[in-house]
Amino acid sequence: MSELDIIGLGMSTLDVLIRLRDMPTWERGGRVGGFALDGGGPVGTACVAAARLGARVGYVGAAGNDLAAQLKVGSLGENGVDVSRLARRERPENQVVIVYVHEGTGERIFSGLKRFGDDPLKVAELDRDYLTSAQWLHLDGSNHEAARQAARWMQEAGKRVSIDYGRTDAHSVAPHTADLLRYVDLLICGQGFGRALTGHTDPWTAGEAALQLGPSVVVQTEGRDGSYTVTAEERFHTPAFPVEVLDTTGAGDVFHGAYLVGLLHGWSLQSVAQFATAVSAIECTTLGGRRGIPTLEGVMAFLKERGVELR
Repeated sequence: MSELDIIGLGMSTLDVLIRLRDMPTWERGGRVGGFALDGGGPVGTACVAAARLGARVGYVGAAGNDLAAQLKVGSLGENGVDVSRLARRERPENQVVIVYVHEGTGERIFSGLKRFGDDPLKVAELDRDYLTSAQWLHLDGSNHEAARQAARWMQEAGKRVSIDYGRTDAHSVAPHTADLLRYVDLLICGQGFGRALTGHTDPWTAGEAALQLGPSVVVQTEGRDGSYTVTAEERFHTPAFPVEVLDTTGAGDVFHGAYLVGLLHGWSLQSVAQFATAVSAIECTTLGGRRGIPTLEGVMAFLKERGVELR
């Protein structure tokens, strides 16, 4: 039995969430319908989701030395995520995001600091033994050099790597993205990424092409349309669960953390996808990317009410 089930290496943020109907202008400030401070970031939120669902989780990344950093790191620790290998920087926190959430749809727009992502995690700051103690390493494409080295160590140790690539409108991906995929076992990507990576718009064709780059499982999430899973042996569509959406912030991130928890339980890929979809749906009913993450018992109750049995 490994010391940890999952270690995330990547982005963790402090999110300032503002829920409103119309964006303010210089002429009209207006009022906001809701406000919250919450932890965020693809890997950070996936780690919190996995921990809240019962996994043993660690996070590797960088943080500053001010109140924003304290709040960011506190959100991880309070949710049971080990931050003992966190790299501290003698500067103000730079991974802070203003999240504008539309009152009518729950869709959001992100505004990061100008210095966001400066001073990434360095390879020299990694603890190889700590990383390879986990069954899974979860990445998000940031901190490329450190992520690539960590993924290589995991591959050499016979462990597994997952990666989250979010939705994109780009027509292609950076060369280092495809390079990293050769160390990846599980690719979960957002709308548009499959097309940018492979040139195919059809999710099944894009998924099959992505398998040739390294992953053995490719999952494309499509928001309200659910997700599409492709492996060498099977392919299937998992519909989204209809819920009253308040905020979609973190919906994909918690899907990724829940997906890894499902794999740790040894469920079929169909059941894993249903489980992760349920967690994502529940999270969308609350303002903020982490506040609405349920416990394992809460997810099981949600699925039971809808007649879904995991196998």
